[in-house]
Amino acid sequence: MEDLFKIQNFDVEEASIFDLQDAMAHGKTTSRELVFCYLSRIAKYDQDGPQINSIMEINPDAIFIAEALDLERQRKGSRGPLHGIPILVKDNIETGDKMHTSAGALALAQHVSTEDAFLIRRLREAGAVILGKTNMTEWANGVSSTMWAGYSSKGGQVTHPYGEFFTGGSSTGSAAAVAANLAAAAIGTETSASILSPAVQMSIVGIKPTVGLISRSGIIPFSYSQDTAGPMARTVSDAAILLSALVGRDEQDPATGRNESCHTKQDYTAFLDREGLYGARIGVFCEVPEHVRESGEYDEALFNQAVSDLIKAGAEVVEQIDIPSFHGPWQWNKMNLEFKHGIENYLQHLPAHMPIHSLSELIEWNKEHAEKALKYGQDLLEFRERLTDPLKNKDYILESIMDLHLAQNEGIDYAIKRYQLDAIMFPAYIGADICAKAGYPSIAIPAGYRENGRPFGITFAGTAFSEPALIRIAYSFEQRTKHRKKPVL
Repeated sequence: MEDLFKIQNFDVEEASIFDLQDAMAHGKTTSRELVFCYLSRIAKYDQDGPQINSIMEINPDAIFIAEALDLERQRKGSRGPLHGIPILVKDNIETGDKMHTSAGALALAQHVSTEDAFLIRRLREAGAVILGKTNMTEWANGVSSTMWAGYSSKGGQVTHPYGEFFTGGSSTGSAAAVAANLAAAAIGTETSASILSPAVQMSIVGIKPTVGLISRSGIIPFSYSQDTAGPMARTVSDAAILLSALVGRDEQDPATGRNESCHTKQDYTAFLDREGLYGARIGVFCEVPEHVRESGEYDEALFNQAVSDLIKAGAEVVEQIDIPSFHGPWQWNKMNLEFKHGIENYLQHLPAHMPIHSLSELIEWNKEHAEKALKYGQDLLEFRERLTDPLKNKDYILESIMDLHLAQNEGIDYAIKRYQLDAIMFPAYIGADICAKAGYPSIAIPAGYRENGRPFGITFAGTAFSEPALIRIAYSFEQRTKHRKKPVL
């Protein structure tokens, strides 16, 4: 097996998408060989050896798809930077192929979608090979208040490639697979911190885009107002390539109509500027909650070093900025009500042969299969099932308005305007909640390792559709610091 993932004169481990394309263009490898390599690594490290358990299942047609793309390259040339590149996607994103879409739930273990999600169509059009589905926190952490991050009743527990550390969630499988070089890159989804958290934990790059930049059609929902998919990769350049392919206007998702870049082809690799920090004005948010300090997710020395690196690169740093609404007052009923309505709506449209078509049926199915389905209980499902009239509830209406006002007007937009910032830097992912409620973008990037080997990361955040500025800043930081190191498996 060792020889299967070693291509002569080319090492797949840590290879960027640009590296992979160059190798295929010069005949050093093919898409078929890349699929062989990554599948071999999945067998050796994910399903055996350290048993990372990040992969829910592989695409049985991946080799055929790769061979067809190799033939197309020979006859017509390359479609672009994703031509023949193996990509993994989270298990709550529908693919109209032989793979299942279950959100990690045993009740949906046999669900095979008849259509691709909009973003999957975009990936296929770009020439990507959908290699497989990744494990995740079940129902995107919507089942139980005690469920461990990265666990699903269908897929089991994702483990950390770097050691016995917290994995983060819920796009845990996508992050772990990317960190362990099981694919070129992956797609995750986020409602609040589900891309940023595992990206920080596992020393990779994760982009949580502005809500509406990427269509949510064909993604099992959690929150109408906060859900988004996003790229997870080992480098900023890889994440930018993926983001470029994913963006597009979808008539089935009204949120995609409010941004100009969704109407035109946007190439985010144009913002990969090594000098992108020079002259950039970055506000540093230093108020770290005590529970984050106690969890080991914050390292003061590494964070201070990141600030120093910004200054050395020519950035104007505004330290200890104020974000008035950072601590709220936040309410959480909106999320519960949107989850109730969204999941009910999704389940009602499942084929007749599926065992569940409502939240109450899901709860009862789990009880009937409690030994396998309810390791951590289902208190969150039961609480949300009892909610009534979710979209006419006064709390939902008021909270929908207040979340945006507090997170935008009194939050991110306030700080950006007051301090005249290009971006805000947060330790780890502590800004994830306020950015999620605002629907604003963030990018997580490696920022070193603690003494025990645990990865540490930072996030840059900005106002709506500021992805170009964030990519420019993050790329410059990455190129100057080169923090990422591959895990020893």
